[in-house]
Amino acid sequence: MDVRELAVEIPVGGGAKCGGLLFEPAADGPWPGVVQLTDIFGIREAANGMAKRLAEKGFAVLEPNIFYRTGAPPLFDFPPKVGEERTMNRLGELRAPLTPEAMEADAVAYAKFLAGQRGVKQGGLGIVGYCLTGSMAVRAAAALPEKIAAAASFHGGGLATDAPTSPHALLPRVKARLYFGHAVNDKSMPQESIEKLDAALRAWGGRFESEVYAGALHGWTVPDSAAYNGPQAERAFEKLAGLFRESLG
Repeated sequence: MDVRELAVEIPVGGGAKCGGLLFEPAADGPWPGVVQLTDIFGIREAANGMAKRLAEKGFAVLEPNIFYRTGAPPLFDFPPKVGEERTMNRLGELRAPLTPEAMEADAVAYAKFLAGQRGVKQGGLGIVGYCLTGSMAVRAAAALPEKIAAAASFHGGGLATDAPTSPHALLPRVKARLYFGHAVNDKSMPQESIEKLDAALRAWGGRFESEVYAGALHGWTVPDSAAYNGPQAERAFEKLAGLFRESLG
């Protein structure tokens, strides 16, 4: 399916705007709407390819620059290398403004903007997050329980912590169908945290799936990641497309 790509500006409150891209099937819609939240490296060719591929499945996909408070893409003026000092300093700069409160407010703005687009079908929206934005997807589902019908997280970090603002504590507010795809040996989401999340999900009682992808390290779904795992990335994509196909009107 052919896809068109549009540059957009999303109102995020206080007169501020967040840039982003909207990918829509070129055929006449409307189409179910999906918000794709990038990983820590932001909007770039690899992320755009993921959004476009989802649009090819028959979805209108909004990819916002979640780091608009810090800068516009490209977010790195050097080749990032995890563990290298300048890369880690830049990651800290990008992450710092994304407090739990900011994540929730931004996710609400993104969802409302997408829902108002002419090519987007009325009804429930989907949202997916990668890496640090897995938690943002959960926060969106909690903030907009009547609008977010499905939320997914892949190699998401910090989903179940001891902090009062932990995403898993928001589950009682969530009505969406949830999917969590975890990496192995993930320092941001170790096995004990996965077990804590799973226990909270069972107590919540909603419809969910939570699984660890064998042999898949943190970042395995993203094509330009050193941890990219082709077969497991394909399985993750089919899971995601299926989740949205079954959950969005």
